[in-house]
Amino acid sequence: MSTPETKARAGIGMSAAPAPVQGPGTAPGPVHEMKTALGGLMDDLTAFRTAITDQLKAQEEKLTMLDRKTALAARPALSTGTDTDLTHKHAFGGYLRSGDDDGLRHLPLEAKGMSTAIDADGGFLVDPQTSATIQSVLRANASIRSISTVVNVEANSYDVLVDHSDLGYTWTNETASLIETDAPKISRISIPLHELSALPKASQRLLDDSAFDIEGWLAARIADKFTRAEAGAFVSGDGVDKPRGFLDHPMVPQASWAWGSLGYIASGQDGDFSSSAPSDPIIELVYALDAQYRSNASFVMNSKTAGAVRKMKDADGRFLWSDGLAAAEPARLMGYPVLIAEQMPDIGSGTAAVAFGDFAAGYTIAERPDLRVLRDPFSAKPHVLFYATKRVGGDVSDFAAIKLLRFSAS
Repeated sequence: MSTPETKARAGIGMSAAPAPVQGPGTAPGPVHEMKTALGGLMDDLTAFRTAITDQLKAQEEKLTMLDRKTALAARPALSTGTDTDLTHKHAFGGYLRSGDDDGLRHLPLEAKGMSTAIDADGGFLVDPQTSATIQSVLRANASIRSISTVVNVEANSYDVLVDHSDLGYTWTNETASLIETDAPKISRISIPLHELSALPKASQRLLDDSAFDIEGWLAARIADKFTRAEAGAFVSGDGVDKPRGFLDHPMVPQASWAWGSLGYIASGQDGDFSSSAPSDPIIELVYALDAQYRSNASFVMNSKTAGAVRKMKDADGRFLWSDGLAAAEPARLMGYPVLIAEQMPDIGSGTAAVAFGDFAAGYTIAERPDLRVLRDPFSAKPHVLFYATKRVGGDVSDFAAIKLLRFSAS
């Protein structure tokens, strides 16, 4: 027989007692402790993630700033595409249109002068994009600039040191006494820089037109003026307030050539090619140049001379001249490229109408990388003048690297 005590022990006929309710003064149970621990862990993870994110962001900002400083320090003279360049372009456009120079004055200074506003002389440097356009036109134009060595300098002149003699040598053996050999001869050629200027003008009404591409127009006009001026100076300039052209140096027969002059091959007839063997002087001209220069050599002549030369054939009846196979490829004469430079003299009595040589070694052009523009709204009203200046120089740097064909009997 079951007793109440037995039923209580067996859990029969009696309801379970309710769980005690924790009051404010009672100790927390296991579930509450677990929830509290998990909540603290989540808070710690969130704080850790926030700290890591902040550190990564700070590190990224430092790396970005470092990359920008490195890029600015190493950026080329003709840079494009950066935010600073675009800011300078807009500020420069405002200066060209209305003379407002506030935007230029407050631009941040950079290591390179191409995008730095300089108003000490009353003008401002052009923006890099416009300057790049001008420089690309100058390089692409039919001028010996395209085949010469061009260097950027920050001084008033550029010195070229040329070793135009070989070291002496002698054969010896292990027991023979050494003999002092000749030392090489070094020549110093100084290329002074001269100021080249252009003065395009535009009406103020045209400048007020927002649709007018003032930067593009200015770049085209300056490039056109500079190209024609410097191309002529590089060929025949006398060196007085302008570069010295290679044809301004003394010309001597190749048989008596000496440093400081340019050797020439005579055409065999005064003022024309020889009637008996007109192509022979061109062949002699090629081999008058040392082999070390021939691999990078080019012919230079104007269109009239090219018209006469391209008709010539060798002894086997083959044309010496061959046109380029592609649109941008130059024509070739005896396998060497031909640069058509209209500044070269025509065929005439005693003229050196054809040049052949390694102009990268033989002629050096030195220039300042900055191009400055001064806006003048007063001198030609109602037009506005833009006085653009740059400094450039040029001269022969290796007299052995260039040979001439002179139209004379001897």
